[in-house]
Amino acid sequence: MKSRWNDDDARQYVETARAAGQSEALGLRIYTSRIIGGDPDLVLHGGGNTSVKVTGPQGEALMHIKGSGWDLDTIEAPGLPPVRLAPLLEARNGPKLSDPAMVALLRASLIEQDAPNPSVEALLHAFLPFAFVDHTHATAILALADQPDMRETVKRIYGDRLAYVPYVMPGFDLSIEADRVYRDNPGCQGLWLENHGLFTFAEDARASYELMIEFVTMAEEELARAGVTLTGPQASDGEKDDALAARLEKALTRDGSPFTRGVALDYRSTPAIRRHAAKPEVEAIGLRGTVTPDHVIRIKPWPMVIKADAGDEAIARALEDYAARYRTYFERNAARASEPKTMLDVYPRLVLVRGKGIFAIGANAGAAKIGGDLCEQATRAINAAEDYGTYTPIGEADLFDMEYWSLEQAKLKVAAG
Repeated sequence: MKSRWNDDDARQYVETARAAGQSEALGLRIYTSRIIGGDPDLVLHGGGNTSVKVTGPQGEALMHIKGSGWDLDTIEAPGLPPVRLAPLLEARNGPKLSDPAMVALLRASLIEQDAPNPSVEALLHAFLPFAFVDHTHATAILALADQPDMRETVKRIYGDRLAYVPYVMPGFDLSIEADRVYRDNPGCQGLWLENHGLFTFAEDARASYELMIEFVTMAEEELARAGVTLTGPQASDGEKDDALAARLEKALTRDGSPFTRGVALDYRSTPAIRRHAAKPEVEAIGLRGTVTPDHVIRIKPWPMVIKADAGDEAIARALEDYAARYRTYFERNAARASEPKTMLDVYPRLVLVRGKGIFAIGANAGAAKIGGDLCEQATRAINAAEDYGTYTPIGEADLFDMEYWSLEQAKLKVAAG
């Protein structure tokens, strides 16, 4: 992976920030956030988050943190709202916070009360004692992070430069656990989050960003060492079956569907997708779950799989089977939940056509495109993970907790608005 840092571009962002009465640090934070977000092999569609700690006009310690609803590739100053740092640091040694209590703390700490909600990982950004903190879901990292028992391998690749954080639900619990791991490894330059992604941090913007690029490159080199070819982003070049698309649209808009007012289908067929779709065990692989936890809120826990020649009856049966499987999944996991859950709709958001490609499904073209972009990255990561070892994302219980997490559901409401 190549660094996109450019001194002239960085200088321009600094000058723009100064002209707007903002700090140089915020200008650089916007710049490196955008070059992170502009690389689909680092983050996609609201994924990842960034922050910078600054001193406010009155000498108060503040942190600009990515706000929910913003994408890094287009982020501007309003998408990095400032929060008071002191109340967040106090939470480190306080009682466990529920999700609503954590959100209330973050909102109460905002300087501007009409700002977007700070990232659900804001506390972790606050706890890390560095000016700049970057978090991504890089494709190469996911191919390795979604392997079983990777602690020793991560140690072999990175030595003491990365500290290993076992999977913990994002939010308050992850913030506390990752902070503990960092304090046990105070010389590390980043955190490896099992089944999730990567954090890097430094005192200046370029150093934190280029650590991210270096560590992702080391993951790519580990894959290559094992004989695994990780392909870059690929454009769809396979022909769409318009008749099959029409049959799917008809089935997806029947009475009782969430798409009765209309549905959008985004078809992707790339070399990597066709390779994945041709695997005899592709349905079993899909049932293991998503490549990174937050994908589940956009594309459901698994795709629906059909044959390329599926007719109306076969599609209807596949939808019925998908719904039955989803209801069973919900009932099994809702029974152990600490609070009542209301089941979401039972329709897929991805339809994989064996040997051909994937239709991403959305209520509009934008939502469908997001699903298509996510599955393009995911299939490349899954191919690499299977070539390296065994694709092993978070288990069903953790996936359910993420899909039905109130804080993640709130992100979808913001996006829909």
